[in-house]
Amino acid sequence: MRGIFFLVLSLLAALAQAAAGELKLATWNLDWLTMRDAGDPAIPANVAMKRPEDIAALRTYAARLNADVIAIEEVDGAAAAAEIFPPEHYAIYMTGDQVVQRVGFAVRRDLHVTPHPDLTALDPYPPTAPAQLRSGADITLDLPAAPLRLLAVHLKAGCRRDGFAASQRPACRVLGEQFAVLRSWIASRAHAGEAFAVLGDFNRPVHDDDAFAAPLAEPTADHASPCRHGGEPFIDRIMLGGAARAWLVPESLRVLVYHDGDDSTRRLSDHCPVSVRLAIGAAP
Repeated sequence: MRGIFFLVLSLLAALAQAAAGELKLATWNLDWLTMRDAGDPAIPANVAMKRPEDIAALRTYAARLNADVIAIEEVDGAAAAAEIFPPEHYAIYMTGDQVVQRVGFAVRRDLHVTPHPDLTALDPYPPTAPAQLRSGADITLDLPAAPLRLLAVHLKAGCRRDGFAASQRPACRVLGEQFAVLRSWIASRAHAGEAFAVLGDFNRPVHDDDAFAAPLAEPTADHASPCRHGGEPFIDRIMLGGAARAWLVPESLRVLVYHDGDDSTRRLSDHCPVSVRLAIGAAP
């Protein structure tokens, strides 16, 4: 009798796993992806503008990535994103920031999305400041098995290793303020009982300062990225919270590394696409 009981439990678990839809979730910093002309005053003089062949190569890598949802960083609006993610396959959701390095999502066309207001608090600078930082792109995927709230971010550079409180670097003060905003957003999701993910370019590997009230799973932690020369901790990070922690498919972390056969690949991006797979709705 016990054997039949455990057989039934095993079958039910297998059916639950099969019913849970699988989603490939990625983040990709596209390194000053813009369609503006060289010499545009919004583009720093030291930025290598992408050539038509670079755009074509990035489009090929996007097809190889074949992710359902991609958080994208350093993208100059939806038109630039559509050069890499074909509109017949992906819908583009970008923040409303008035900067070149914007944040957003490319989402497979057959997925239903509810956009939320940009997380503008990630830019602590006043509107009169000579430069602005990036807001977070905030959406919910309305999936058949369960909804998934997503936040794409691109945080302040220049504080990769210092502690926020001890450092005298202005960048560390700003990044510390941004982490406080993230803590608040994550706490709100946890309080609401939502499944969620925060992903993007944190410009910082996992650090002792990364304390969040809600428990999180971070598949990119404790690993070295093979991108470019390899061996560095991930700064392109994916954090999962709520029920999404249990949805992570084990050993699904992947990095799509560019072929380094010639100098042209070095113009594509200084970041590689990072992805994981989630079994949406899977029980813990």
